[in-house]
Amino acid sequence: MENTPDKTTADAAAREPKQVALRYILDAWEEALFAGIDSDCVATAAIFAALSDMIATYGEEPVAVMTERLSARIRAGEFTVVRITQ
Repeated sequence: MENTPDKTTADAAAREPKQVALRYILDAWEEALFAGIDSDCVATAAIFAALSDMIATYGEEPVAVMTERLSARIRAGEFTVVRITQ
């Protein structure tokens, strides 16, 4: 399937809200670390908040099915972010 200008624009528009949302989360994460909260605590709270919200929206079973695939996605590197520290 080839990328047409309309498809490329639609894909970018679909990604934009997710990128903005991720920026908010990462900013809050940095604020929490700056305030002295341990990164493990922030991570646990973020996962809990995300799963709780998804369960409230979609229900327990669909979220359980989605999380069953997480280990394969993690192993595939989907969540690995290369961070450059200067």
